[in-house]
Amino acid sequence: MASKKTSAVPSAQEDYAQLKATLAQSGWISEGYVQDRGPGAGGPCYQWTRKVKGKTVRVPLCKAQYEWLHAAIASWHTVQMTLGQMQRLSRRVLFTSIPDIERRKPLSKKTRGLS
Repeated sequence: MASKKTSAVPSAQEDYAQLKATLAQSGWISEGYVQDRGPGAGGPCYQWTRKVKGKTVRVPLCKAQYEWLHAAIASWHTVQMTLGQMQRLSRRVLFTSIPDIERRKPLSKKTRGLS
């Protein structure tokens, strides 16, 4: 079983390097949500919404700010997804390459954070 464990590590390292490269290519990032409410909405057409200390904060935007933030928020979602993949991959390497303690019952993938 040790050979199976050690053979998975180089493949995981390649996958991890690709994920790091994806992170390195990410542009500006921002959290939140932007809206194009359209004309006649009774307020600003473009709006950025986010949570600050549990409260919703809305900021009116011009079209250029809306477009910039729209791209930054999309980049933020990509970064979050990539980081999640990196975490799962890291845990997979941990649980397959480092000896574990003796257990009566094996841990599930959910418990180990692999699903």
